[in-house]
Amino acid sequence: MTLDDSPYQGYLYAYPHKTAYRKLDPRPPLSEVWAAEPQDALFGYVHLPFCEMRCGFCNLFTRANPPAEQVTAYLEQLRHQAAAVKDSLSPGAAFSRIAIGGGTPTYLTAGELEELFAIVGGVFGTAAVPMSVETSPATATPDRLAVLAAHGATRVSMGVQSFLESEARAAGRPQRQAEVDRALDVIREAGVPVLNVDLIYGIDGQTPQTWQHSLDEAIRRRPEELYLYPLYVRPLTGLGRRAHARADWDSERLALYRQAVEVLTAAGYEQHSMRQFRLAGAPVPDGPDYCCQDDGTIGLGCGARSYTSDLHYSFDYAVSVSEVRAVIDDYLGRPASDFAYAEIGFRLDAAEQRRRWLLKSLLRTEGVDAAAYHKRFGTPYDEDFPQLSVLVDKGWLAGSALTAEGLAHSDAIGPWLVSGTVREAMGAYVTR
Repeated sequence: MTLDDSPYQGYLYAYPHKTAYRKLDPRPPLSEVWAAEPQDALFGYVHLPFCEMRCGFCNLFTRANPPAEQVTAYLEQLRHQAAAVKDSLSPGAAFSRIAIGGGTPTYLTAGELEELFAIVGGVFGTAAVPMSVETSPATATPDRLAVLAAHGATRVSMGVQSFLESEARAAGRPQRQAEVDRALDVIREAGVPVLNVDLIYGIDGQTPQTWQHSLDEAIRRRPEELYLYPLYVRPLTGLGRRAHARADWDSERLALYRQAVEVLTAAGYEQHSMRQFRLAGAPVPDGPDYCCQDDGTIGLGCGARSYTSDLHYSFDYAVSVSEVRAVIDDYLGRPASDFAYAEIGFRLDAAEQRRRWLLKSLLRTEGVDAAAYHKRFGTPYDEDFPQLSVLVDKGWLAGSALTAEGLAHSDAIGPWLVSGTVREAMGAYVTR
């Protein structure tokens, strides 16, 4: 894998990826895992693995339209896990950010969401903690949004993907535009401070003109954030099963990305990464800053991952419908005592800790904080990673931050910087 291959090699949203995780033997108790970790600015993540449909591009850990009794059982098991996790943390543990994702958390009814927030609040203390919740056009209903607002949600994120029904359908996301419009209105009426809208580019049949339509429609609603995702065709997904070769797909996606950067910048949005754009002057939820490079993450739910400085852990990982169901069933069948241990994970040695810190910084527009890196690790980042000079020579890195062209190639730079150890572990994983 080289930088001269496709600019769309992989989205490095976490490092290392779950496909590098392996069973931990023996299973370490969470009380030992977290004993020496700072716990004053944790990030809490809750995973709900349910959706009303499975989109054609989706390789997330989710099940469409589960039986109602499974949702009930999941919430009960989540309560058991939350109690075990809380017992493993220090009494003074505090959270700076909370995110509830999936899946689609608002697949739950309003009553089930109330139950969810009672569980989450018992561990994370949701009052006055900035909290983001994902929703969908079909499930962003007034009663559900009222629950989110009442429990202090400061950000709601919705995947629109395209403001054209034909394009959404081509991406394996059949939806009615009237439903999208209604959902966006409901979110605004609920008074949640930050609305994020996800859009996808590179859909089969999409043109600069249709992409412009989606950008214009999004801008007209002035969401505080926009996330733009290049379409990927992944194994075991709906699109993956019916994919066909498109020789010029890379150049198409790159052109659409550049079009979006120009359009959004002109409309008052500031770019924070290849994917994230934020409206200048938009409200930023109050609360202590969370630094993903330094602060830990506590995950609840069968698809959530947790991070300490030297151990990332989760439950099993799968993509296909049958395997996802098997993992959910396994989670639901566990005794409560199981949740006091880390089961599957990856231990980060000093070199991997440095690499993760670099990657989580470099792929943001602000780039690497050289002083913070040196303070944390005692060495200059550019001495630890001399290969960065290649990015400088290509015009993709200037100083400690990616250039505009470097940001455009984030999905090549991230995979390129993956260590040999992690790459080997990911390569040995059998997608299922």
